[in-house]
Amino acid sequence: MSPAMTLAANEASEHRPLIITLFALFVVATLFITVWAGRQTKDAADFYAGGRSFSAFQNGLAVSGDYMSAASFLGIAGAIALFGYDGFLYSIGFLVAWLVALLLVAEPLRNSGRYTMGDVLAYRMRQRPVRTAAGTSTIVVSIFYLLAQMAGAGVLVSLLLGITSDAGKILIVALVGVLMIVYVSIGGMKGTTWVQMVKAVLLIGGTILITFLVLLKFNFNISDLLGKAAENSGKGAAFLEPGLQYGLNSTSKLDFISLGIALVLGTAGLPHILIRFYTVPNAKAARKSVNWAIGIIGGFYLMTIALGFGAAALISQDEIIASNPSGNTAAPLLALHIGGVDSAWGAILLATISAVAFATILAVVAGLTLASSSSFAHDIYANVIKKGQATEKEEIRAARLATIGIGAVSILLGALARDLNVAGLVALAFAVAASANLPTILYSLFWKKFTTQGALWSIYGGLIVAVGLVLFSPVVSGDPKAMFPDVDFAWFPLKNPGIISIPFGFFMGWLGTVLSKEEPDAGKYAELEVRSLTGTGAH
Repeated sequence: MSPAMTLAANEASEHRPLIITLFALFVVATLFITVWAGRQTKDAADFYAGGRSFSAFQNGLAVSGDYMSAASFLGIAGAIALFGYDGFLYSIGFLVAWLVALLLVAEPLRNSGRYTMGDVLAYRMRQRPVRTAAGTSTIVVSIFYLLAQMAGAGVLVSLLLGITSDAGKILIVALVGVLMIVYVSIGGMKGTTWVQMVKAVLLIGGTILITFLVLLKFNFNISDLLGKAAENSGKGAAFLEPGLQYGLNSTSKLDFISLGIALVLGTAGLPHILIRFYTVPNAKAARKSVNWAIGIIGGFYLMTIALGFGAAALISQDEIIASNPSGNTAAPLLALHIGGVDSAWGAILLATISAVAFATILAVVAGLTLASSSSFAHDIYANVIKKGQATEKEEIRAARLATIGIGAVSILLGALARDLNVAGLVALAFAVAASANLPTILYSLFWKKFTTQGALWSIYGGLIVAVGLVLFSPVVSGDPKAMFPDVDFAWFPLKNPGIISIPFGFFMGWLGTVLSKEEPDAGKYAELEVRSLTGTGAH
């Protein structure tokens, strides 16, 4: 076991009852919420959209809970702790992305759809092919995002319990998967939303506490904090300047541009974020909920400066890397160090922050699984397989069965991705979402001539190219931190495919439309335009 793992494991073992109690309390509390919400779930509107009963603030809090995932808490802190300024670029990208969602997507999508992205596309196009494409894309994007959460869960609980064996880590991933299946199957959107709201409050509270303690350590002088971080990193002033991770050569610079494009455009195409807009009563509330989310998320990402640079200042680089090569345990280790490595207070902070991070993972995987199972049940099962003849009970049953299937796939792939940086994994999900979903949504809402063929070419083209480039990138093989480090079939040099796949998705949407012999329904587009802008006729 590495020195850092030994240290944290020893602290954990001395206070194991406390850690287990905190974990158990959260799991029991959230299961109680889920069962309570499950009893309120009477029909499809309740299961998919929480009965559209949540206020703008409640939905903003839940959106924040959905968005501030393991990537935000564990991955970004680790990236900053290891790469300084370049790591903080994740925080900036994740936050700026909300402007695209607010200005282009939130209000029109809430007005135009009912439960899923497929509803918007099917409004003016041939239902069966576009719903199949939308459902496929939603499931693929969700699984990419789930990989990051599963990897984060494995790393986190392994750190606390001192588990070093691969079998033990895989067992942890499986446990998270089972809990996720239970949350979604029983609670639906109501249960998931309440869990996300509780988790958002816990995460913000835990982050404020650690930020306060870090700043207190440096007498609230951020300059001293950054200076100590640069000195302790062993990289000097370069730690606070661009280029440590992405300025090594022309390939890494291109990788940064690719990452930036994916982060900024990806949020507006993420299925688990898009379905949140349907849980509020109207478009005005959807817009307000995004404003709330921007405020909450913005405050959180500002505090990642203290989390990441605090870890760099107070913990040696060797200890962070020894604990996890991608830095995913930097935030929990910071909690241990800030409280005192040999003290009960340090162990309490470690247990508390780890429980909050575990809460974060459970809430986000529940939201992701709900998005993908809803899309399967509503778009593929009810409208494609059953041709619109499925009853609400049959549809909800299909969603619950889909939850089990998606959970099983996520457990399998999450076990393979357990050593990758979770922020990087989430960036891949953003790239796939921005390549397949975003072009289709924007064309459908704002281009009168857009056709069914254009939608299909855009979704499948963006999806195939994005996933294909990832499969042949250093993320999967040819790198010590890859999923399969012992083999090398990586011919695409970038770790994020966004710079190629996102323009390709937009291009294929345009090409498919101009080559289509289908005459778009001008009347239907006019109806959609009025509905998306005014809310007239919205569900």
